[in-house]
Amino acid sequence: MKSTYIKDLVVSQEILDFFSAKNCTLKKGSNGKMFLDIILGDKTGEVSAKKWDIAEEEQLSLLEIKDGDVVRIKGTVTEWNGSKQIRIGRIRKAVVSDAIEMSDFIKAAPEKAEDMYNYICSVVESFGDDDLKRLCKKLLTDEKERLMYYPAAQKNHHAQMAGLLYHMKRMLMTGERICEVYKGLNKDMVLCGVVIHDIEKLNEIESNEYGRSSGYSFEGQLLGHIVQGVKAIDRLTLDLEIPREKAIMLEHMILSHHYEPDFGSPKKPLFPEAEILHYLDIIDARMFDFEEALEKTQPGEFSDKVFTLDNRKIYKPKFN
Repeated sequence: MKSTYIKDLVVSQEILDFFSAKNCTLKKGSNGKMFLDIILGDKTGEVSAKKWDIAEEEQLSLLEIKDGDVVRIKGTVTEWNGSKQIRIGRIRKAVVSDAIEMSDFIKAAPEKAEDMYNYICSVVESFGDDDLKRLCKKLLTDEKERLMYYPAAQKNHHAQMAGLLYHMKRMLMTGERICEVYKGLNKDMVLCGVVIHDIEKLNEIESNEYGRSSGYSFEGQLLGHIVQGVKAIDRLTLDLEIPREKAIMLEHMILSHHYEPDFGSPKKPLFPEAEILHYLDIIDARMFDFEEALEKTQPGEFSDKVFTLDNRKIYKPKFN
């Protein structure tokens, strides 16, 4: 039974427990000796880990550790560059006799996938624009099976089982409320943009049934979900005979939702619904990262540095 969870780790703590493995790599240190660089994870988060001075006879067995494998480690929690890290003493792959529970190692959205999917479908059903309703219903129906488990990223925000659905659902909730304030927005266009903006992450990212990503697909690496999304929506809107102006505007929303060329968007938003989509995306991604950091932090203390939040340390107040 797993007893040590990453969110509860404290510096100097001795560990003997199971974790999932990711990005397991042998590297050569400045002293010329090999060391193991690995990410250890469980359902509460991830932590960097190192095993120094790897003997030659150990190297072959360590190379057999693949992404998603469960490993048993003995080590000590240390701190490096403001973040917790585990210094590994011993490590081995788990075996059948260890009787591990996979639920301990799966990061999952905090809501049931079926409930989130049904909520999203109910929002789409409320659309007054029949073109946008048909488009979203087609996507949600065709991709239901994968949406039940797919993450929204390989790492960073919503990299968890059903994370893509969770990201979509919270953006829809916020989008509905924003449209109550800014009444000039085309609500159906905003919400349709939410549904379609990241849908091609299903083909950009490779994932198993537990929502664990092993990397990116061939097309995902060469094109990315923004270009893939524009291509997919272009084809689908033609098939559904959606008016061309509307189709191009939807494609622009996908194309511009990262806002800056450095983040993959060759165009900035050129109409209000596209602008709002970008900020809905940013709000949900940032709030997810804040929530993740604070979940692992004790009241009255600061978190480890959070890379996706500009390496800020996030404070958790003592009061609720």
